[in-house]
Amino acid sequence: MSRIRKTQAHDPGALPVRDRYGLLVGTVAPRPIALASTVDAEGRRNLAPFSYFNVFSIDPPMLMVGPTLRGRDGTVKDTLANARATGEIVINLVDHAMVEGTSLSSSDYPADVDEFAKAGFTPVDSDTVGPARVGEAPVAFECAVSQILELGDGPGAGHTLVCEVKRVHIAEDVLGADGKPDAHAIDLVGRCGGNFYVRASGEALFEIPKPTGAGLGVGVDALPEEVRDTGRLSLNESARLGAAREIPDETEVNEHKLIELSDLFMEHEDDPTALEAALFAEARQRLEQGDVDGAWKTLLAYNPG
Repeated sequence: MSRIRKTQAHDPGALPVRDRYGLLVGTVAPRPIALASTVDAEGRRNLAPFSYFNVFSIDPPMLMVGPTLRGRDGTVKDTLANARATGEIVINLVDHAMVEGTSLSSSDYPADVDEFAKAGFTPVDSDTVGPARVGEAPVAFECAVSQILELGDGPGAGHTLVCEVKRVHIAEDVLGADGKPDAHAIDLVGRCGGNFYVRASGEALFEIPKPTGAGLGVGVDALPEEVRDTGRLSLNESARLGAAREIPDETEVNEHKLIELSDLFMEHEDDPTALEAALFAEARQRLEQGDVDGAWKTLLAYNPG
């Protein structure tokens, strides 16, 4: 069964800037948020959030932030002007407890207005750069701006700040017992389209083991066609099976069928359609419980011939 979706095609160059913005930020989401602290040449503080942001290098440690030119008139935002003037920036990460203040700091206040005060955040002196860090932030990166990449000169054009991390401040209450950041405790938020955000904690947080270590996953293409073509497995379920390092052999499958699946085969011995549904339901349940090997054996026991 095909999972290829019907799509609409758009030429972004033919769209007005406002519509192009909505299309891109509404689809490339969620995006991490950089609450950027800068100062101008006179030392006046500025604070503004940007969701065109991520980490791009470990050695050297580099972050990138993308302040665009103002969409209404193409003028330069204070963060970009200040980064040009001083070559320094502090990138603060945003958790759920500070997201409302972060949103407020995005207001286009005049350059002489201190957004720390407007948003209710506490400025804390940095160790290596001039701009203050946000005292309430779970993580703050003191950075030197090593490059500014200009991607255009019209309204909405991106100007990427390439920032080398000079000092990292991490709140002790977001560190786990192993001394590493705890994804649940850090409670970060991400930006989506419109007024929407996402919270990376609670039920929204889940784990997928990385396909690393000895050996390669067998791949989705290793599943028998009669299993792949039923449409009873989701893309994620198929991929979870494909991440297995090996396929159970015939002896293991027969043993599993006799011991674990005998009741299902007896219950549905006269109804192949019901048996198929029951076996796939059993396999999906095992996948949900993390028993990938058992799911494989269950599906290999399925023989519609």
